[in-house]
Amino acid sequence: MGEQRIRHMFDIVREQNRPGLIVFVTAGFPDMDTTLELVPALVAAGADAVELGVPFSDPLAEGPVIQESSFRALQNGTSLDDCLKAAEILRDKIPNTPLILMGYYNPIYSYGLVSFADRCQQSEVDGLIVVDLPGFEATPMAAECKTRNISMIPLLAPTSTDASIRDSCSGASGFVYCISVTGVTGVRDQVSDRSFDLLDRVKTHTDLPLAVGFGISSRAHVEEVGNNAEGAVVGSALIKVMLDSPREELVERASLFVAGLAGDRL
Repeated sequence: MGEQRIRHMFDIVREQNRPGLIVFVTAGFPDMDTTLELVPALVAAGADAVELGVPFSDPLAEGPVIQESSFRALQNGTSLDDCLKAAEILRDKIPNTPLILMGYYNPIYSYGLVSFADRCQQSEVDGLIVVDLPGFEATPMAAECKTRNISMIPLLAPTSTDASIRDSCSGASGFVYCISVTGVTGVRDQVSDRSFDLLDRVKTHTDLPLAVGFGISSRAHVEEVGNNAEGAVVGSALIKVMLDSPREELVERASLFVAGLAGDRL
């Protein structure tokens, strides 16, 4: 199904007049067994889509919370191939939920673009976000994704020029990820007004759904984003709950947090 799952998800949330809730978890943190248990639980709690983070040794866009989760996953030996295997297992558990792989270009390039795209297709990954791959360099990766019905989801920031927005949107599918701040991931008290200015700029270049991330940490934030975009992405706030939870309570606490973000719609 590939990008059709993403399109279908946004169709549903549009009909329900609410934003899609997209959650980010680092694969292999605190261990892969937890990841495989946690992701279906978060979907049951109200997550509409899941970003599965590939741990990387130099996560330039991440704040200390996600950096810590990535470091611990790497300590466990979590590789890109492990993440792809996890995606394949998770697909059986969440057959209708968009599953998006999010990471950095170096491990993908080292894996080989064709081999990586083939494994994504085999694992039924729906979309791909490569944090450090700008639109003007993404053509080879985007081409491999397009032939396999995998969405290439661009990441845009308030500092993105109109030219870079245009280039990124021209090869995009699924949705566009708009960063709410200039800086790294992390929990913030409020959603930056700059994110809404960015949304207006991006809307002139694409009809794809727009999702806002970096700093979303409460139901109020999700609702605020929903007034301007089709999706809200929650990462650091969820990872912080996981970091603060004993292993035996982690899945339950994380699920309760996501249920709170989802509100009373379940």
